[in-house]
Amino acid sequence: MAYQKKVMLLGSGELGKEVVIALQRLGQYVIAVDSYANAPAMQVAHEFEIINMLDGVALDKIVSKHKPDLIVPEIEAIRTERFYDYEKQNITVVPSAKAANFTMNRKAIRDLAAKELGLRTANYLYATTLEDFRSAVSKIGIPCVVKPLMSSSGKGQSVIKIEADIDKAWDYAMDGSRGDYKEAIIEEFVKFDSEITLLTVTQKNGKTLFCPPIGHRQERGDYQESWQPCAISDKDLLEAQQMAEKVTKALTGFGVWGIEFFLTSKGVYFSELSPRPHDTGMVTLANTQNYNEFELHARAILGLPIPNIELIKQGASAVVLASQESSTPGYLGIEKVLDNPNTDVKVFNKPTTRPYRRMAVVLCNDSLDSDVNKIKDKAIKLAKQIEVTYT
Repeated sequence: MAYQKKVMLLGSGELGKEVVIALQRLGQYVIAVDSYANAPAMQVAHEFEIINMLDGVALDKIVSKHKPDLIVPEIEAIRTERFYDYEKQNITVVPSAKAANFTMNRKAIRDLAAKELGLRTANYLYATTLEDFRSAVSKIGIPCVVKPLMSSSGKGQSVIKIEADIDKAWDYAMDGSRGDYKEAIIEEFVKFDSEITLLTVTQKNGKTLFCPPIGHRQERGDYQESWQPCAISDKDLLEAQQMAEKVTKALTGFGVWGIEFFLTSKGVYFSELSPRPHDTGMVTLANTQNYNEFELHARAILGLPIPNIELIKQGASAVVLASQESSTPGYLGIEKVLDNPNTDVKVFNKPTTRPYRRMAVVLCNDSLDSDVNKIKDKAIKLAKQIEVTYT
């Protein structure tokens, strides 16, 4: 391949920023795109564009302007059906137009996993009206989980615990929906022992690889801390890997996939899939692997070899959240946190804050014979010592 490719990144948050850095270290040229100015990835890219990516005409315009070799979607709110046409123009869509379209919509990916591939999933139904929603909840049963068909970072997700929650859950799901999709999925509440992210790497000229599994905890549908490796039996890990390979093969394409599973007494349940680096995978920035997830993504989408993935340390990540709206955020406590050994802080440099918005992450690691739970507790404790200020 030609050494330098022109890469268009659609979505420029903290994960996209790390992808840009990884691509630039391999000599690539990156245009970062998002709906607001000074997004994190824009700060490190060669060029940037500010558009509404749900506007197909605007999207076509910048693709025509820049003529990228690769298009790398990093968020859900994109006019993904345009990707099929871009592929006809010999532009590589990461991982593929099919994968982007299926995974940007929970309906498509869930039906593929459960109905076509036969993966074990929670029972589920869909609803487009409040009346249908109430009926679906009645059939699935309470408690149940409600999610918009298109959303990210836990927006619009809730758990119905009593009948009084039903209408509120519907309104919350619709308010949290991204794009044109005003539809919700109602899922059986799976009693799980733990949940994991299995970062899966599909390669153009090599076998599918798996990162050591990552444990994580969520609140409001958004991850709060993650740790690597997490406890899992050999049997469950093999089953998760087989599911991951099956679904990524069906979706086609190359890159890192963040695939979430529930570990239960009945076995492994497929939960969610993102065709890109995963937020819980930020723990790999703690140097837990020989390549972090962003370096793996960059290599895979460029068709560069990845000989192996090796766990070299145990580690954990814990997020730092904003508590209010501001356009002038600052940070206190970073110096104190960095005074701890085997600790790092990544500030995302987002230009504005809102309640519960991720603004930074604390990363800790230790040796392979250490206790990962103690590393996790350390990361959580240190993250609480960083205060987001609003001047």
